[in-house]
Amino acid sequence: MQPNDRGPQPAATRPQQSAARDGWVLLTACFAAICLLGTLVAVGVAVRDEDGTAGASGAVSEYDVELGDLYVKPSSIEVPAGGTVVLTVTNAGAMPHDLKLDGTDGTELLDPGASEEITIGPFEADAQAWCTVPGHKEAGMLMDIVVTGTTLTASGGHEAAAAETAGGGAEIDFAAEPVDDWEPYDPTLQPAPGGTVHDITLRADEVVLEVAPGVTQEMWVFEGQAPGPTLRGKVGDIFNVTLVNEGEIGHSIDFHASKVAWNDEMRTIEPGESLVYQWEAKHAGMFMYHCGTAPALHHIGNGMFGALVVDPPDLPPVDHEVFFVQSELYLGGEGQPGDLTKMQNDDWDAVVFNGYVNQYKHSPVRVEPGERVRAWVLDAGPSENSSFHIVGTIFDTVYKEGAYQLRPDDTRGGAQAMDLQPAQGGFVEFTFDEAGLYPIVTHKFSNVGKGALGLFQAGEVDPSIAGGH
Repeated sequence: MQPNDRGPQPAATRPQQSAARDGWVLLTACFAAICLLGTLVAVGVAVRDEDGTAGASGAVSEYDVELGDLYVKPSSIEVPAGGTVVLTVTNAGAMPHDLKLDGTDGTELLDPGASEEITIGPFEADAQAWCTVPGHKEAGMLMDIVVTGTTLTASGGHEAAAAETAGGGAEIDFAAEPVDDWEPYDPTLQPAPGGTVHDITLRADEVVLEVAPGVTQEMWVFEGQAPGPTLRGKVGDIFNVTLVNEGEIGHSIDFHASKVAWNDEMRTIEPGESLVYQWEAKHAGMFMYHCGTAPALHHIGNGMFGALVVDPPDLPPVDHEVFFVQSELYLGGEGQPGDLTKMQNDDWDAVVFNGYVNQYKHSPVRVEPGERVRAWVLDAGPSENSSFHIVGTIFDTVYKEGAYQLRPDDTRGGAQAMDLQPAQGGFVEFTFDEAGLYPIVTHKFSNVGKGALGLFQAGEVDPSIAGGH
């Protein structure tokens, strides 16, 4: 995109040359001035030095800038050393955006269709401006400001930003123990509530949560927890879900169990707004729900997901029903949101069940030998797969993505793992034949040492032998 063609200010009037012998000098100077004028118009530079004479120092460059979902156009502009920039910024996207130099000085948060003119500078070194809505800079809403006539590089340049990202993340000690008053995420799955209409309120927010012993992140959540509450119903039930945005950025919700128009119930709502998302559960299965606000990868990667169970018809009773939502952690700075660049590169720091590193190793899930257990499993991702496995038992029932793949019969078939891609879910059923400890893992073993480890405790066994409380 070319800068605005507003032309240079006229140079100061020069004294008239009377000598004929100087005519060719004047002609040459005029030709050079015309060439310079063309150059200045081409790059959108208007020379406005205080004394009215031409020069780079104090020059004003003018550009139209378009903000979209999720880009800045142009992505790079030029300004002479010592010059300032006038930007006419228009939000052409479907969600609010801003543009701020170094993330501090610039436009207000612009609603879709709004415009604002700002002046930034003067510049002596390269710099950057970006949208400060969380995740938007990392998703590509970034504009380079290149200073001509100097080789200096500002601290906001790509190289410096990359170094800061690489060295600024929190770190997990996978051998650390939680504090004594730590409470695990309860994995118990409650029966489907009575009735055929479910009125549910889910509040979206950004909160700081502990994700591993001594490690906190700003998680983007439903109902203050990550994963969000696990919901349940039956085929034919009506769900009236009221989403309330109590956070500081836009959020939305997408129920994979629903069949509704994306641009209606799944639309992004701004802080303080709410919407009602109504749908009928027409199919059985374990479904994911999540925030779909762009960049959806950042919102899901920061914890905005949960599970919804729609019972298959004639689901038999069992002694215990539990659920495990597998996901990844991409650590930002301590107490800060997750790192979108890591998410884009599949560079996770941990893989966890129900949002916390190794939590069911520290607090095993208690059952008794011989009791029948149904474990519902959802791979919420956003990017890694799962091979759900329990060491020491065999699954005699596997239900995946709305269909039984294995059920007890005379063939006595057994399954050792349930494979899931992101946004897939189901359940397995099993028993433990004797008292003991039974590890819960994903059999993609590179992730077991990164937080994807828990325990079932069958009977009276000392869990401390495996590091549990």
